[in-house]
Amino acid sequence: MQNAVCNVFVYGTLKPNEANYAEYCAGKAIAQQQAIAYGELFSLPMGYPAMIVGNTQVHGYLLSFPDASILESLDDLEDYQGDRAAAENAYNRQQIEVFDVEGNSLGFAWAYLMTLEQVIKFGGIAQLDGCWSGLTNQNPNK
Repeated sequence: MQNAVCNVFVYGTLKPNEANYAEYCAGKAIAQQQAIAYGELFSLPMGYPAMIVGNTQVHGYLLSFPDASILESLDDLEDYQGDRAAAENAYNRQQIEVFDVEGNSLGFAWAYLMTLEQVIKFGGIAQLDGCWSGLTNQNPNK
């Protein structure tokens, strides 16, 4: 079976220069570019963000990996198991359309989204500018 490039949209600790990039993505991503997806972004008190389905711009990066094997470690980090009910996962992995900074479609990529119920339960704070940085949220746990 031929390996296809695996694209992942990241908007939090997996972005370049954030807490989990070095461990999970550095040396593994074969390409990266700034990108935009549509949703709503929240900062969680635990020190990392959550994105939910929505219509506002969320700024992040499109990371390209040589194959889908990267998803195993990312699923572990994001507490996602495909065979669990969505409500039992911290994040749910789904494919979303991603755009470059000019608004041109880059196709679909995997992204880890939370449900609004989980964001509310965790006390998420809306990031109206669609940007999150751990440099301003100094909890490196996630």
